[in-house]
Amino acid sequence: MSKIARRGVFVATAILLTVFLPEAIARAQVPSPALPEEWAKVRQALEKYQDVIVALRDGYRSAVLCVQDENKAGMGIHFGNARITGPVPDPMRPTILLYEPVGNKLQLIGAEWLIPLATGVKDRPLLFGQPFDGPMEGHPPTQPPDLHHYDLHVWLFKPNPAGMFKPFNPNVKCPGGEYTETALPPKLVPHR
Repeated sequence: MSKIARRGVFVATAILLTVFLPEAIARAQVPSPALPEEWAKVRQALEKYQDVIVALRDGYRSAVLCVQDENKAGMGIHFGNARITGPVPDPMRPTILLYEPVGNKLQLIGAEWLIPLATGVKDRPLLFGQPFDGPMEGHPPTQPPDLHHYDLHVWLFKPNPAGMFKPFNPNVKCPGGEYTETALPPKLVPHR
């Protein structure tokens, strides 16, 4: 190998290490939250969605906005799949994947199961014994207010000091600016 070719290999290796090594180290140093066995299986099934392109190929679409509450606790960017609806939640197929913008990447942080009342759901849904929140109105601007539903947020990939099933996570940060939306508290509605 010529001196120029060796130098090119060295430069390419240095660039790759500079770009990818810090991210790999950061991922290795962030422990996944300890989960009950059934939720650990769900996390394992959703691991493939760490790659947002896989989520897009599976029918998940971005709501674009990064959602936070008035205290700046985040929910992240919602990627919803309208084909996954029904009165009974499928633990391995959440309606929504939650991503946090980190630098120029999106990091999978959790999932949300959303069950519209229009599906004919009879009682408050449960997933592994955990009751859903609601029923509530839809959350504008990403949902119409008349989308009355139950939902359940689960922080599978990023610990939430407020609780594993709380909607907002103080550890999730939105970047601010025009693509960050501060959500109003949900408006509860009767289950008719």
